[in-house]
Amino acid sequence: IILTFMLIILMISSIINKSPIPLLSGFGALTAILMLIFKDSILGLVAGIQLAANRMVARGDWIEMPKFGADGTVLDVALTTVKVQNFDNTVTTIPTYALISDSFKNWRGMQESQGRRIKRSLYLDVGSIAFASEEQLNRWAEIKLLEPYLKERREEIAKHNKAEKASSKHQANGRQLTNIGTFRAYIEAYVRQHPMISQDLTLLIRQLAPTEHGLPIELYIFSKDKNWVNYEGIQADIFDHLFAILTEFDLRAFQRPTGSDLRSGLHSR
Repeated sequence: IILTFMLIILMISSIINKSPIPLLSGFGALTAILMLIFKDSILGLVAGIQLAANRMVARGDWIEMPKFGADGTVLDVALTTVKVQNFDNTVTTIPTYALISDSFKNWRGMQESQGRRIKRSLYLDVGSIAFASEEQLNRWAEIKLLEPYLKERREEIAKHNKAEKASSKHQANGRQLTNIGTFRAYIEAYVRQHPMISQDLTLLIRQLAPTEHGLPIELYIFSKDKNWVNYEGIQADIFDHLFAILTEFDLRAFQRPTGSDLRSGLHSR
């Protein structure tokens, strides 16, 4: 392209019998004007080359770009714009160069992986946490998923307390099981036997720092089914079960007092 322009300039200068230097100066000014006029096209062209070379986005990808209100599937990657069909069937148009200058999330990696992450917490009322009594341990031992855990832990604790000669007269003496620790063990056993939870990817049940909303127990697991509708159903089923089973461990979910709670408190007075 450069050689072609140079030859054209030389031909014109030869025809008009003048030096090519003034023509080159004029061409430089013309180039600056053209760059201002076709700025978006030039930026889009450069951005399109970068997007294609780095495989940052392609037609059919699910991208999320809150700045432009985009959250959906890429319909088209053109010279100056990228069209995204959002999940509410609206279409958002994004300047191509914005995908280079700004940040966006591409869900292609998740779609090509072995599972889709579930990362959600269950907030527990700290006031319901306590050491486990013998009656509770015997009751929990009837839960099939907890049999191996309770057997191993009770033997381990009994052996430790015997070695330390810990007195059982006070709960602070020696080691003891708690209802929250047993509940965490139950959650892990439950998701490990769940047919729709990947056992090859990270499977973590952890306790986070307490907040004003209670004590968070976070599930960090991966669903085998990545379809949005099915994924949400799997996630909801797991938490439905965990909320329902809380009372079996004498635990309570944290919930801010509502108007009905306040009214019932006044009536009880």
